[in-house]
Amino acid sequence: MHRRVTIGSPVGLHARPAALLAEAAGKHEGRIRIAKVVEGEAGTPVDAASVLGLMSLGARHGDEVELTTDDERILTELAEMLADEHEGRPAE
Repeated sequence: MHRRVTIGSPVGLHARPAALLAEAAGKHEGRIRIAKVVEGEAGTPVDAASVLGLMSLGARHGDEVELTTDDERILTELAEMLADEHEGRPAE
């Protein structure tokens, strides 16, 4: 399954949001991949549980990424984190 989502965090997939996403992805047993979308095409995917992999995408606020995994529930959870403008956490 694939889902595209726009990065909501003002800092993109920089250190803190990347760490939060990698932590969430690492809690699941299935393989979760993420790729930056450029001109409508998904680039080379990286492991969503890897902070360095996530940061290597260079995904900024407003960029589109594509998540791939076999579990719809996990796909939804991670897509919501990516779209959140509070770096993957609800506003306090």
